[in-house]
Amino acid sequence: MPAEQMADGAEGPGQVPPARPLDSIDHAILRLLQTDGRASIRSVADRVHVSRANAYARINRLIEDGVIRGFGARVNHERAGQGASAYITLKIVQNSWRTVREQLQALPGATHIALVSGDFDVLLLVHTPDNRTLRELVLTRIQAIPEVLSTRTLLVFEETDLDPGPDRPTELA
Repeated sequence: MPAEQMADGAEGPGQVPPARPLDSIDHAILRLLQTDGRASIRSVADRVHVSRANAYARINRLIEDGVIRGFGARVNHERAGQGASAYITLKIVQNSWRTVREQLQALPGATHIALVSGDFDVLLLVHTPDNRTLRELVLTRIQAIPEVLSTRTLLVFEETDLDPGPDRPTELA
């Protein structure tokens, strides 16, 4: 399956495969892989009490269905030389989301982009080496996008990743 197809969870242009229901074992596998994406099939199988073949088939199904979009490392951005982080809110021209999203994806340091409701249209998370680089990113790159009407920058002073663990709730009660 092509990477871009897996990332969007789509089978073809504009088509999303029907969601298959997840059972308690699927949810347990997801929690384990979110905690340790490098866990072996054997370890996953042992911890959720299924055979290796069953664990392998379930993980492949979760990938094929677009539930698992990929595997990666959790990075300490400050230690990786990206000491300035900010959430940037954008108001954009109506119906320009796809165009704006493509341009934002190409920005260095952009790690999360969301189309949202409320007082602004887009929420963008960026990590840059310093405030000067952040300023240049906002003033010369983001505000230069024709479909961007306005921006607001919220500096991140401290952040905590909420690691999915056995003690973290996964569903609302």
